[in-house]
Amino acid sequence: MRQIDILWIDDEIDLLKPQILFLEEKGYRVTTATNVDDAIELLQSNTYQIILLDEHMPGTNGIEALGNIKQLAPASPVIMITKNEAENIMEEAIGSRIDDYLIKPVNPRQILSSIKKHVETKKLVSEKTIAGYQSDFQQISQEISQAGDHDHWKDLYRKLVHWELELENQSEKGMDEVLRMQKNDANTEFGKFITRHYPSWFEEEADKPVLSPNLLKNRLFPLIQRGERVCLLMIDNLRFDHWKKIMPLVNEYYDIRQEDLYYSILPTATQYARNALFAGLMPLEISRIYPDMWLHDEESGGKNLREKELLQGQIDRLGLDINFYYDKLGYSKTGQKLLQNINHISGFPLSVLVVNYIDMLSHARTEIEILKELANDEAAYRSLTLSWFQHSSVFALLKELAAKDMTLIITTDHGSIQVQNPRKVIGDRKTSVNLRYKNGKNLSYKKSEVFDAAEPEKIHLPRPHISTSYIFACNQDYFVYPNNYNYYVNYYKNTFQHGGISMEEMLVPYVELKPKT
Repeated sequence: MRQIDILWIDDEIDLLKPQILFLEEKGYRVTTATNVDDAIELLQSNTYQIILLDEHMPGTNGIEALGNIKQLAPASPVIMITKNEAENIMEEAIGSRIDDYLIKPVNPRQILSSIKKHVETKKLVSEKTIAGYQSDFQQISQEISQAGDHDHWKDLYRKLVHWELELENQSEKGMDEVLRMQKNDANTEFGKFITRHYPSWFEEEADKPVLSPNLLKNRLFPLIQRGERVCLLMIDNLRFDHWKKIMPLVNEYYDIRQEDLYYSILPTATQYARNALFAGLMPLEISRIYPDMWLHDEESGGKNLREKELLQGQIDRLGLDINFYYDKLGYSKTGQKLLQNINHISGFPLSVLVVNYIDMLSHARTEIEILKELANDEAAYRSLTLSWFQHSSVFALLKELAAKDMTLIITTDHGSIQVQNPRKVIGDRKTSVNLRYKNGKNLSYKKSEVFDAAEPEKIHLPRPHISTSYIFACNQDYFVYPNNYNYYVNYYKNTFQHGGISMEEMLVPYVELKPKT
């Protein structure tokens, strides 16, 4: 155990000799001071992991001394010890940023417990977390090899995300690498599962999960039909681990009524998945029913400019009478404008707000060096997402909506994955440019490395030409053309991409929340 130094400030320190001896027997090193001036002198030249401070002393008392102590030792927890149980003293001490409060007479074990809580908690939690994952490791490995249906994979992904978040802040980094390898194994098996079962999900009697086109019909519209006013917050590229990071902030204002995962369709790209979600149709059907609203990959122009019309079309086809508000938030000015119109927005049975920030961040990270540094791995990417959300106009808007008694739905169209492994593919100049999927004529690739759809209609994807086929990258793979191969391999390695097959891209959050009463 590393040496922990304690500074104990008390004018009756001689009476505390038994407690000091007890702490020293436990391995702590205790330095004492009988007044604040001596304590300040010690703090100017020494570092202490924790400070015990008597509240009532001659001259400068403990509460008056706190400002100077915190200035000299801002990272050291302060435990105040007092004979006074008056509520105003306790409130004043807490308001002055003490970390704990003990009433005299204190026994040695009380002090030991408080010290462990403030100095050794991180170490103890880390040890328990690592032991918990080690205990769960074999069970997770078995579940990876035996996961037989779409619900099993949802449960398994939840478990992996849980341990990912638990382990990311631990000082012992060896388990991080073990989990990363186990997650890669899971994604390899998930890719095989999707390759085997995804085409069958479009058969009439198939056992299939909720997919993008069914989400609003099965989950959201019934809430409105029950008389609830609903705000749908569609955060593009919001992964399940991202949701878990922002969840405590949202939880301050909303109670979670349902937290689930649904399956994004292939390709897990905005053009396909989000249009399918709003239209309630697969891309093949959208291209046939609304040919003027669908642009193929090779065609120029915005691929997601008709979402409002597609949503209206789904509502009309279902015979629903739902008047809705729709807007996209790309920059803070848009959010500020929405905040000013909060009463107008909350008056609709359904409000749909599309937020593109996380998707913009993942694309910008590919191009901008400073963002590559800020989001260099999964944990940093989550941290950056949390920081954005905490200070965003979106969060400010959710706080205001909580006062309007609206049901809040937070979801996304697809996730993303950090890619590592380049795979060569050859196509003509009209082949789509996405790194995680390709469609085009006469694609050349290694069949064992992809999920290929030579007949796109079987998975309800349009083909602009009779010979068009699709291929999808699995796990952490990404497609690179042979031309200037090494440059593009290095340029895109470790970037966050979407369009292919992975748990991060396909298993995405759907969360239903009610304002706290």
